[in-house]
Amino acid sequence: MRTITDLPHEVRVIENVFIPMRDGVRLAARIWLPVDAEKNPVPAVLEYLPYRKRDSTRGRDALNHPYMAGHGYACVRVDMRGSGDSDGVLRDEYLADEHDDACEVIAWLAAQPWCDGSVGMMGISWGGFNSLQVAARRPPALKAIVSASATEDLYVDNMHYMGGCLLSDNLSEATVMFAFNSLPPDPAIVGDRWREMWQERLEGSGLWIEKWLEHQHRDDYWKRASVNEDYSAVRCPVLAVGGWADGYTNAIFRLMEHLDVPRKGLIGPWGHKYPHLGVPGPAIGFLQEVVRWWDHWLKGIDTGVMDEPMVRAWMQDPVKPNPSYAERPGRWVAEPSWPSPDIESRRYIFDRHALHADGDPTTREERPLTLQSPLSVGMFAGKWASYAATPDLPTDQRDEDGGALVFETESLDAPMEILGQPELELEVSSATPVAMLAARLSDIAPNGEATRVTYGLLNLTHRDGSENPQPLEPGKRYRVRIQLNGMGQVFPAGHRIRLSISTSYFPLAWPSPTPTEVTVFTGGELVLPVRSPREDDAQLRDLGEPEGAPPLGITDLEPGEHHWRTTRDLATGVSTLDILDDEGAFRIDETGTVIRRRTQEWFSFGGNDPDSVRGETRTLRRYERDDWRTEVRTRTVLTSTPDEFVVNAELDAFELDDDHGDRRVHSQSWQRRIPRDLV
Repeated sequence: MRTITDLPHEVRVIENVFIPMRDGVRLAARIWLPVDAEKNPVPAVLEYLPYRKRDSTRGRDALNHPYMAGHGYACVRVDMRGSGDSDGVLRDEYLADEHDDACEVIAWLAAQPWCDGSVGMMGISWGGFNSLQVAARRPPALKAIVSASATEDLYVDNMHYMGGCLLSDNLSEATVMFAFNSLPPDPAIVGDRWREMWQERLEGSGLWIEKWLEHQHRDDYWKRASVNEDYSAVRCPVLAVGGWADGYTNAIFRLMEHLDVPRKGLIGPWGHKYPHLGVPGPAIGFLQEVVRWWDHWLKGIDTGVMDEPMVRAWMQDPVKPNPSYAERPGRWVAEPSWPSPDIESRRYIFDRHALHADGDPTTREERPLTLQSPLSVGMFAGKWASYAATPDLPTDQRDEDGGALVFETESLDAPMEILGQPELELEVSSATPVAMLAARLSDIAPNGEATRVTYGLLNLTHRDGSENPQPLEPGKRYRVRIQLNGMGQVFPAGHRIRLSISTSYFPLAWPSPTPTEVTVFTGGELVLPVRSPREDDAQLRDLGEPEGAPPLGITDLEPGEHHWRTTRDLATGVSTLDILDDEGAFRIDETGTVIRRRTQEWFSFGGNDPDSVRGETRTLRRYERDDWRTEVRTRTVLTSTPDEFVVNAELDAFELDDDHGDRRVHSQSWQRRIPRDLV
């Protein structure tokens, strides 16, 4: 990244700001301003998160907000209620209080002497979600948003229930928030109240995974903050951003199709990162693009941003299968509208082992193909929401295909480029009332290596939707549709396209409650959105090299460790995926705070017994500065029976003292049994 110090405006930082809410709660904020903003007011840009501006996002904020402020914006980073240095308790995602607070913050910003009355909102992940959700509330001063790695459908795309299947990232996300919600505010900001505020959080936030497991269907709990319930509620311009290695790109296609406001979609090769920090690369000059967006919509400057195509996407060239990539080769392509009239729906019919182009004269007869996949299918699938900086992408799919039905094209005689979401339509029957299917598309190189390019999941009881799923009648045939994740991929001449279907995909998705035998009938259709290369692709504007403000000063004190290991104990037959994200210890030089962070996850099963499936997560978070020394440890275990999900969780919080021994200030445990409901 190119560090930019010579910006158009000199910037000052206001570190300790509290924004008053309607009920007396104060939200902590950090503000970057052009030094002359009170004489020459500027638009404000809000980023509103539960992830601790004082330390957790301080490094990213140091790159982003001074850069935008240096281009003439008042940038404001606010800790949500119950997080960081703000008052209150955070009890769940995307509650009405969160949106009410955001609307009050926006009104407060618009009324400040350094603000000209116009506000933009931006964020990635949670901040991208609530940017969309707050836009749907239509606060008068909000003029445009930037939403990265986010979704407008909380049930389907927020690490919860993809295709009605329980994602194991549900446990991972609950663990992240279990740890964050248990952390103390910083005494340097809130003063002597920090212990009282900490205890309120420790006692009040609760066990979020329990809430999420209590809502296994797409009910009002998920609908309440899902923008796709009423796209017309959003009336301000939207820039939606994501990456193929992430879990959120499908939402970009839906937003482009259904919103009725000025909008742009940008999809690169990245994981769950802002595009100027994106891995796999190439990273781009995203902050420059954001400034162009704000200049157009907040300052009324014609930057040309709306003269460009609606959707811009990275068309990925083939690569060898690997759990991580520094770069994904490819090129930028664009579509002026979405859905694009220039993308052809090309149909392939599958028979016993092959995929035939629709209209192929090859004689085919319907065959029933019976499948019961081992639980090991999915151990090389990677994570649902990849950060792609650790080895969490799928590896060679030949390790998975031994437990799947496989259908394959002949070697392609010409390159094929796909942009959009493939669909699979097929007829199936099940021996049990609850069953799932996972469908994968892989690029097969001439040497046989199989690189997964997309996949989709369907809980077959959700075949007609997730609001009112119905059990399967054993032996009855059903026609179902599986929508695969969006993709932009080149299949070269000489390569083949492989469709793989399995009845399990653990640990990415929790398995069905009992061993499942599913019959797939040949004659189904795979529909691919095929895009022909166009000369004007080469004329697209260069997005430039990443830029940012000077990075935060960090001193590494202890090395970290990251691994992704799959093992099998031959004596017990237990297979385990062990994921370690240990950041070691480091000091934020600006504040003198020493931080130690460690998260470890284990997913395991024995043989092919669904009752043996287990997920466990543990976190450690330590914050130290002078005589302020705290540590929080969490542990969550998820198991299941055919009838229930079982959650066991522990929380321990300490004040550390080398002379007098560590003092446990809070200890709590939970055991919850939650009925399974067609999941």
